[in-house]
Amino acid sequence: MIPIGSLVNAAAIIGGSLIGVMLHSRFPERIRQIVFQGLGLCTLVLGMQMALKVQDTIILIFSILLGGIIGELLKLDTLFERLARKLKKMTGSTSAGFIDGIITASLIFCIGAMAIIGSFEEGIHGNHTVIYTKSILDGFASIALASTYGIGVLFSFIPVLLYQGSLTIFASSFQEWFSPLMIAQLTATGGVLIIGISMILLDVKKINLSNLLPSLGIVILLTAFFK
Repeated sequence: MIPIGSLVNAAAIIGGSLIGVMLHSRFPERIRQIVFQGLGLCTLVLGMQMALKVQDTIILIFSILLGGIIGELLKLDTLFERLARKLKKMTGSTSAGFIDGIITASLIFCIGAMAIIGSFEEGIHGNHTVIYTKSILDGFASIALASTYGIGVLFSFIPVLLYQGSLTIFASSFQEWFSPLMIAQLTATGGVLIIGISMILLDVKKINLSNLLPSLGIVILLTAFFK
């Protein structure tokens, strides 16, 4: 099937990012700062709501720990940074925040309940409501992000399209695997990572979220095996 929702989401990110880049010089630093603080607080609340959907805390803990270890061994953060640098070179961008922009935006847009549930809803039931709502939110968020990080945020549409599109196609092909328990555990794990994103946006703590991404795969395996 064609992941229409993911295509719409990618278009919203591109449009929002272009607006953000155009507004970059017109945004006073104090306005940009308060926008990021607001976005960080909202992200924190979203992450907590997602994390509280956990059905088995032990599986959640082991998923985060094992996922982090695997991510560190694979050095995913270094891999993502190299890919971002190559993309920056290919586009000829001189933006100082290009790499931080694409990585931060990609994490925000990809790790979340709406990305997971929206893709599953589209793949399993053909319902685009959640993913379209996410597209609107991502469009506005990309304006704020691009006004700070620059054009790099725009290219986060690539991982969003690949990630959500793959989830939609996967869900449509293997929909019998995704029980309510599985989705709840996956959502909770994503919520923990979202809380990590809020820590970065609020400038509280720099967390290596790239290396925690395997947790999303580990929680599926552990839930399927032990439940």
